[in-house]
Amino acid sequence: MPIRPGRPLPAAVTLSAVLLVSGCISSADGTEAAAPAATTQAGVAGWPTVPDARPQPVRNEAPLPGVGSAMLDDIPATSRQVLLVTGDGADENTATAVLYERTAAGWEPAAGPWPAHNALKGWTDDHRLGDLRSPIGVFGLTDAGGLLPDPGTRLPYDHSSAFSISGTGFEGEPLAGSFDYVVAIDYNRKPGTTPLDWTRPLGEDKGGGIWVHVDHDGPTQGCVSIAEGHMKELLLALDPALDPVIVMGDAAALAR
Repeated sequence: MPIRPGRPLPAAVTLSAVLLVSGCISSADGTEAAAPAATTQAGVAGWPTVPDARPQPVRNEAPLPGVGSAMLDDIPATSRQVLLVTGDGADENTATAVLYERTAAGWEPAAGPWPAHNALKGWTDDHRLGDLRSPIGVFGLTDAGGLLPDPGTRLPYDHSSAFSISGTGFEGEPLAGSFDYVVAIDYNRKPGTTPLDWTRPLGEDKGGGIWVHVDHDGPTQGCVSIAEGHMKELLLALDPALDPVIVMGDAAALAR
């Protein structure tokens, strides 16, 4: 799974905020039944039919809407939960988020859709510190935290006052409460640590601190944000046993 980089926080933030950034067929009774075997006729008349040893086509499963083969290939085979964030344009800061789960029928929506914001200047395949663009790609969702107590998530949760933030955003909106709940996006970070961990495996220039967090009604520095109620819903839904990932980018990039 590729790793790609994050965001510094707005200039007007508290000290603690600065530290964050610097195929089966079912039978009628519901049990599984095998698909009928295809048969082939031997070359001599009167010979019995035998099972066709050739591989049989696999039934198409429901896809992830708008996601092309290149991006699909980056989703780990073990992942059965995807937060799909589709940006409105390469240079736009609004998006839509939907949580999908993989079932026997394929990828099916489990929560959402939810309105979302991304970085002020849109999206990038080569995120850099301070570029005000959100990284495009597939990244793990392994760790959570926030200023508010754990709402009951199955992810490791760091409840800390260090998630405090103040000041205003790009459109003059207050930032307070933005980090009430966060889920770290595993872009240029060490999975299995608090979202506050400053380790940057790709180096500081590639940014970091990219989270899904509470929306403040404006664009972000590099994160994805959704309403607080939706953040709580997401936290309660994410299941480490399903190896959740986020697939994020503008629609054209996702369709590759």
